[in-house]
Parts: sequence; structure tokens; C-alpha cells
Amino acid sequence: MSRLGGQVRTLVRDAVDVFRESPEIAQSLRDHLDRLDGPLRVAIAGQVKAGKSTLLNALVGERLAPTDAGECTRIVTWYRQGHRPRVSAQPLVGGPRQLRVDREDGALRIDLEGLNPAHVERLVVDWPSRGLSDTILIDTPGIASLSTDVSARANGFLVPEDEPSEADAVVYLMRHLHSADLRLLESFHDNGIARANPVNTIAVLSRADEVGVGRVDALMSATRIARRYRSDPRLRRLCQGVVPVAGLLAETARSLHQHEFDALAEMAAKPRSDVESALLSADRFVQYAGGFGLLERFGLFGVRLSLALVRQGFGDPGRLAAELVRRSGIDELRAVFAAQFMQRRDLLKSRSALLAVDALLRKDARPGTDVLRDEVERILAGAHEFTELRVLGALRTCVTGLSEDAMDEAERLLGAGGAQPWSRLGLTPDVDRAEQRAAVLDALARWQRQAENPLARKATVDVARVIVRTCEGMAAELS
Repeated sequence: MSRLGGQVRTLVRDAVDVFRESPEIAQSLRDHLDRLDGPLRVAIAGQVKAGKSTLLNALVGERLAPTDAGECTRIVTWYRQGHRPRVSAQPLVGGPRQLRVDREDGALRIDLEGLNPAHVERLVVDWPSRGLSDTILIDTPGIASLSTDVSARANGFLVPEDEPSEADAVVYLMRHLHSADLRLLESFHDNGIARANPVNTIAVLSRADEVGVGRVDALMSATRIARRYRSDPRLRRLCQGVVPVAGLLAETARSLHQHEFDALAEMAAKPRSDVESALLSADRFVQYAGGFGLLERFGLFGVRLSLALVRQGFGDPGRLAAELVRRSGIDELRAVFAAQFMQRRDLLKSRSALLAVDALLRKDARPGTDVLRDEVERILAGAHEFTELRVLGALRTCVTGLSEDAMDEAERLLGAGGAQPWSRLGLTPDVDRAEQRAAVLDALARWQRQAENPLARKATVDVARVIVRTCEGMAAELS
């Protein structure tokens, strides 16, 4: 347990004691204690048909979330590690109900057994999967849905009016950067405890294969666009980064079947001109292939890329699947996911608990709450982790007088690319501690000079002082 985590846990226990005469509030606080010990909760959000369920399946490595041409996710659905497969519904009124679940074409089919989706708060899918071992993934309904009820449900979960979200972090999917996406990302931020910071949000340029109209080099085009989005000042202040991912390709590659490989190999052996002509449109390909199977699983981009790889010598399902996964962008997303979320999961969970206590104290004043409020302020003032978050947010929104290279180093040292010392120092994971310590001492000296420069702007000095403290902490850790 981190020092911050211990302080927050003590605070929540004290709050339980203060609110012990209000059973519902006390139980809610106990739930937050359990949440501190549980897996990180990550919501997958975006507009309708952004590819949320497909990306979730790719992250898990199994086809769990249902996907089709309509709006599949009308109910907030939690996917978590379980000893055996089980699906339950939590109605708005009454206790949980276990549901029957079947697999159809490899994907789950959940039977609500007469329950009205509008009367169900959430579905919980327990599933034995390594992809869910340390994270709960939460599939949310599409925002800007044709159904106002569906949109309201998504917004109600992601941005509750008078309490913090149940998600610790958000992966936000967008097909292009629209004003609606910016408005939604802005709604994740307000003026509470270190909230106005992009650290708990990653943006994904989903369905990246569609950027290049399904061409084999579509992901290269998507990568250039994602790079441009990452430098967009409107987006920089709202999320940690932008990663291009071909979600359908990643999902299919993680669950590639032998018969699908055989069909691709057979097609790759046919005259290339005939195949290329069939790939000019979905209708022509369905007629050529004799069904929707390959198109539904791979999309035109996936079929084109798979055929090209088979012709290049990827001659078995395992090698082809590995190369498709690599080219889909899902590995880069996993790396960003690990660096931004998993390395700072204690911070994100502590932040969620502090937000909950802070929201409660704003609504309910009783004997003992003044002490709790003072403790919240003390934790905020003393926890360097929150200071780093605030400075990271400021670097993306304010003029500091730092050069571009110094800005990049400042963000990196403050943990923008990951919380581990080697990551903050711009080194590789295999660098030994002695080399890391030498690098941090070099950075410490450089930023101390910046902090003590009498000609520097106040904003620059403030940033430098925080970085000095960060470097001092790393130096002590590496001693």
C-alpha cells in the first residue's frame, strides 16, 4: 500500500465512524474501502458505433461483449474476473437476478428473461479470463444515441450530477475529433479534487482502418492523424494521449479460427486481379466469397491485409494472428493502458475515494465533518502525487515560458508517460538502478538551476520546484 493509499483508507474509515448513524451512507463508504482493495475500474465510452464493445473484446482476448449493426450496449455492463461464467442483472428496484447466458457464433448472448432494459441499472458478467485479472472493464451505452434514455444512462454513469463516477479511469473512443467528443471529454473535468486533469483519460482513434478507406496502409494514415490530435491544444488538456486502433482487426486476430485461415489461404491462391476486383465493395466481396462470414469478422481492410500477409509467407494461423494483432494497434494501447492506468492505479483509486468523501461532505454537515474536511485538505496539500497531477494539467493549459524540449521533459518527469522511474527518465525498462540514479541526479541538478533562476517567470519556477521534489523522491527511491 502506498503512503497516500494508507492516508485515504484511514480517512474513509473515520468517515464511516462519523456517519455510522446513517446506514446507507456508512455502507456506501465501506464500499469505497472495498474498492480501494479491488481491481481498477476502467470505463469504455464513446458515441454510438464507435466500436466500444469490439475494443473491449480485443482487450479481454475473447468475444464477450455482443457486437452487431445496432446499438448493442443499452445497459451499463461490467466485465470482471470470476471463477466461473455467470451473468447477473441489478434492477433499479430489488436484488440481483442471475440470467441465462449462451454463446452464439462465439459471442455471448444474454437473455434478460423479460426484464425491461430501462429498469436495469447494470449487468455484471463474471468470466474466467486473464484479460480481466486486475481490471474491471465497463462497457457503457453510446453517447448521442437516437434513444435519449440510452444517452442519459451513459451520461449518468460517466458524469453523475452529485457524486463521483464509479469508474476510476476512462478509455474514450472517437472515429474523428468532433465537437461532441470535446464536449463529452470536458464533462469529465470539473473543479474538484485534482479532477481538472487528463491523467485518467485515454482517447482512442477507433476503427482506424476506416481512416484510409480500408486501404492496406490505412493504419499509417490513422497514426499520422492520431499524432496530430495529440498536439491539438483542445485535446491535450482533456486526455493523456490518442492511440489509433483497428478494433475489429484486433478482436478477430485474438480469436482467429483455423477455418477462417483456410478460407483466406484459398482466396490468396486465386488470381489476384479477381480478388482485388471483389474487394472494391462489400457487396461484391460477399457475392464473391459466398457469404458474410469473412467480411463480418475482418472487414474489407482486415481481408485485404490478411491476404497480403498470407502471400508474404505468414503460412499458419498463429503467425498470421500475431502479425494482425501487432498491426492493429492494440499492443500500443495496452502499453499506454499499463503506463497511464495500471502503474498509477493506487493514485486513481485513492482519487476516487477522496472525490466520494468530498462530495459527501459538501452535501451533509454534522458533528465530525469539519475534522474530515480538514483531513481532505491536509491530504491534498501533502500528497505530492496530486501536486503532480495539478501541474501536469497546468502544463497543458497555461503558458509557462519553457521551451518545447523542456516542456516535454517536464511532462515526462511528472509521469505523463508512466509512473515508474525509468519511464519518467526516458529510459528503457532494462536499465539498471545505477544508471537510473545517474540520470535522475542529472535531471535534478538541471531543474534546480531552473527553480533558482532569478530571471525565470513565476510559472516556470513553480513547475521547476515541483519537478525538483519529484526528482528528489526518485533519487531516494533509487538509493
